[in-house]
Amino acid sequence: MKIAIGQLNSKVGDFPGNRQKILEIVWRAKEEGASLVVFPEMALCGYPPMDLLDHNAFLTENQVSLEWLKEHLPGGIAAAVGHVDENPSKSGKSLINVVSVLKDGQVIHQQAKTLLPTYDVFDEARYFQQATEWESFSLGNEQVGIAICEDLWWETEPSKGTRYPIDPVGNLLSRGATVIISPSASPYFHGKGKIRADILKRIGETGGVPVVYVNATGANDNLIFDGMSLVSNGKGDLIHIGSRFKEEFTLIDLAGENSVVELHEEKERDLLEALVLGVRDYLHKCGFKQVHLGLSGGIDSALVAVIAARAIGPENVRAFTLPSGYSSEASYSDAKELAENLGIGFDEMPIDDLFQGYLSVLEPHFTGKEPDVTEENIQARIRGNLLMAYSNKWGSLLLTTGNKSELATGYCTLYGDMCGGLSVIGDLLKTEVFALCRHINRDEVVIPLNTITKPPSAELRPDQKDVDSLPPYEVLDGILVLYLIENLGKEEIVERGFDPELVSWILKLVGRSEFKRVQAAPVLKVSPRAFGTGRRMPIARSIYEA
Repeated sequence: MKIAIGQLNSKVGDFPGNRQKILEIVWRAKEEGASLVVFPEMALCGYPPMDLLDHNAFLTENQVSLEWLKEHLPGGIAAAVGHVDENPSKSGKSLINVVSVLKDGQVIHQQAKTLLPTYDVFDEARYFQQATEWESFSLGNEQVGIAICEDLWWETEPSKGTRYPIDPVGNLLSRGATVIISPSASPYFHGKGKIRADILKRIGETGGVPVVYVNATGANDNLIFDGMSLVSNGKGDLIHIGSRFKEEFTLIDLAGENSVVELHEEKERDLLEALVLGVRDYLHKCGFKQVHLGLSGGIDSALVAVIAARAIGPENVRAFTLPSGYSSEASYSDAKELAENLGIGFDEMPIDDLFQGYLSVLEPHFTGKEPDVTEENIQARIRGNLLMAYSNKWGSLLLTTGNKSELATGYCTLYGDMCGGLSVIGDLLKTEVFALCRHINRDEVVIPLNTITKPPSAELRPDQKDVDSLPPYEVLDGILVLYLIENLGKEEIVERGFDPELVSWILKLVGRSEFKRVQAAPVLKVSPRAFGTGRRMPIARSIYEA
C-alpha cells in the first residue's frame, strides 16, 4: 500500500489556509498513486488551539471546514485528517481530539485520542474526553489503526511519574491492525527524534507492524514543531526520516523494497534551525514584518541578531547600540562589526545624558544611599524604554536577548532588558549560547571572535564581569540542568559533586526570580522544560532548598 505523508505547518485558527493545504496535498497524493494520505494531529484547526476551544465560532468553523473537505477532496483516495469534534458520549468532556478518515465524500472511520497529556506544555485533559474504543479500518489488503501522537507513548515515561494505564496501540493490534498510522503534533527538543524512533522500534519488535508517524512542522507561539516524520517497517527499523523544520510531501510504498536508514541528530545545527523557524513563524503568524534589538557587543545579543537575520532577512532587522559611560569601545566595535557582517541596520542611541538626568531627579530621594543595583537597573530600563518607543513608532517587534541562565537566576532587569515581544534564546543556557555561536562561526567568522572570547559582562558598572556575581557558567548551568530539567532537589544535586552552599544559593535565586519570569516575553521552547507554560511555579511560596 502506498501512503503519502503530508508534513504540514498549520496556523491555529486559519481554517481556509489549512484546508487548502490539505486539499492540494491530497490531489498530489492521488496523482502519484497513493491509497491514503496522512496529516498531522489537528492539522485542520492547528495545534494547540487552547482556550479557542471554548468559543462556539471556532468549533463551528472547524466543522464547516471538515464538511468542505468532504465535498472538495478528490475521490478514490482516503485522507486521515486531524481535527476537533464533539464527544458522542453523554458524559465527560464535550470535545474529542480526533482523526477522521475521509473518502469519496464520507467519513469512513474515526478514531479519538486516548492518552491526553497533562505534563510540560500539554493540557489536553482540560478540553478533551479520552477514547474508550479502538478499531482499525480496511484499506486495500491492510487493516489500518490510528494512534494519535501520545497514544504511541504507552510504554514510555514522558514525564516523571507519568504512567498510562491504557495501551492504545496494543488494543489496535489485538483488533487486527496490520499498519499503524500516527498523526502527531510533537514539539521539538534536542533528542526528541531518538525517543520517537525508539518507540517505533518497540512497536515493530513487539507488534510486527509498520508505523507511519506524521509530525507537524512550523511554530505556534512558543512551540516549535520539527516535522521529521518517521516510517518504520514490521521489524521496527526506520525506512524513512522526514525533513527537519519544513513542510514536505513524501510517498511511501510499504510493500516496496525500502532501505533501512539511520537517524542523526546534531544539537547545534538543529537548535539553530529550530530557533530560526520559531522566530520566522512567530512573526509571520502574528503579522510582524520587522524586528529590532539592542546589540551590546555581547554574545547573547549577537546570537539573537544572527537568528533574526536568518529568519526574516537582514533587510528586516535593525540593531541599536545604546552605550553608557560604562560601555567599552570594544563592545561598540564588536556590535558594529557584527551588524556589517550580517548586513542588518545599525544605529546608535547613547543613554548617558538620560542616565545622568535620572540620577539628578532621584538624588533627593537617594540621600545617604550608596550606588548599587538600582543604578544598574536604571540603565537597563532606559534602554528598554527607548527600544519600546521604536517598536511603537514603527510597528517593529522588539526581540529580547536574555538567556536561560539569566532568566533562571534573575540576572535580568524587569522592564529593562526583559522588554520585548519574543524571547528568542530564553531556553538556551549560557554554555549553549557559546556552543551555538561557535557553530555559526565554523565555516567563516560571522560573530566577531572577541565577542566569543571576552569575559561576559553587563557593563553596568566599572570593570563589571558576570563572574563577580555568579559562578562560572559551566558550574551554574550544571546545577540548573539538574534542578530545572531533571527536577532534582538540593541534596540530590550535591550528591552529583556540587558545593552545598552554592547549590542552596542558586536554588534560592531561582525561587526569588519567579515574579520576573511570569512577566517575561514568550520563550521559544527548545529543551525538555522551558520557562513559561511548561514550568508553572507559584510566586508566593517559601524559598526552600528542594
